[in-house]
Amino acid sequence: MAHHARVTGVRLGAADVDAFITGLALLGSGGGGEAQTYRHALRTALRHTEIVLHDPADLGDAAVVPVGMLGATRMFAEKLPGGQEIIAALRALTRWTGVEPAALMPFEAAGLNGALAVATAAQLGLPLVDADLMGRALPRVDQFTRAVHGGAVTPIGMSEPGGQTVLVTSATAHGLERIARAFVAQGSGWAGFAMVPAPASDALRDCCLGSLGRALRLGRAHRDLPAKPEPELVAAALGGHLLGVGRAADISRLPSTSFGRASITVLGRSTGGGTPGGARGGTAGGTAGGAPGGAGPVLRLEAENEYLLVLLDGEPVASCPDLICVLDRRTATPIAVDSLRPGDDLIVVVLPGPAWWRATPERLRHVDPRAFGLGCDAVLLPEPPSAAAPSTSVELPV
Repeated sequence: MAHHARVTGVRLGAADVDAFITGLALLGSGGGGEAQTYRHALRTALRHTEIVLHDPADLGDAAVVPVGMLGATRMFAEKLPGGQEIIAALRALTRWTGVEPAALMPFEAAGLNGALAVATAAQLGLPLVDADLMGRALPRVDQFTRAVHGGAVTPIGMSEPGGQTVLVTSATAHGLERIARAFVAQGSGWAGFAMVPAPASDALRDCCLGSLGRALRLGRAHRDLPAKPEPELVAAALGGHLLGVGRAADISRLPSTSFGRASITVLGRSTGGGTPGGARGGTAGGTAGGAPGGAGPVLRLEAENEYLLVLLDGEPVASCPDLICVLDRRTATPIAVDSLRPGDDLIVVVLPGPAWWRATPERLRHVDPRAFGLGCDAVLLPEPPSAAAPSTSVELPV
């Protein structure tokens, strides 16, 4: 069995909620839903308990159920949850399979779904596995790591806030995507769901490991930044590279065959001292690139639900599945794709994406820019040395 990074002894309590929510937003790369919406509910769920982030290797063949919500995340703030949607989906799934869940895991350890999984585990008193099926925010069922690995995505239970519950007993990943979208479109716009249980040991092969622990680390690093931090410091603290600093000059939002598409132009500032950033080239806002005569370079960001691609003066410098993060220039707060507005003063950084997706070309093609209809190969940060070397147990501060 391949070595994997262990996260041991990490406890997530009410005092960690703010940092955790920020970390989930960073892993969302502009998407995944506004976890801020669920901040109070998560703090309430953890008021009298703490959640331990379990390594799947410690649970053997215990049945682990991926849970979360699917649909329009903006509708989550309009059609508020009653708190039973995921539980109703889980009960329907259990009735069909006859398998009681021994533990839960998020299907997406980013944005809103990361918070929902923690709250559901606390509500049911079940262990929470620090693994997920994406390692970041992604929009489609066929982009579940388990689906790409050849595993089953059904049966699956879905329950929407209006009280309707549906069980899909058999479908391909692409078929389930269509069924689920149709269900939420005709219901409340979103639904809680619980996916077919699998042995915890399977997660060592077909899941991204340690994403919840990473969200907590990122959130704590962000929390410890000084007021009005310098962009270079922000990138370094988060373990990424600075791509640019500038102002959003134009945002073009267009419909597409699946999700809405956005193209964002950021006019960089000529600061006189560039910082190396991205897989190629330099940094917008520094001396690398840009128009002659002192004008700063231009960043263009292509986005769907998440930020997908960054071009610096027309040259691709970063792409999914690495994490492209757009932050407020003054506070370093992550800004979602659908919250970005012209005139926003921005820092653009890229963080290393999940190692699972870059492990083979076959996996990468499911989440590179071409998987979203963009005519560009993946442009990734150099693989961290620790990702290639055998890993040892890592104790996170609690």
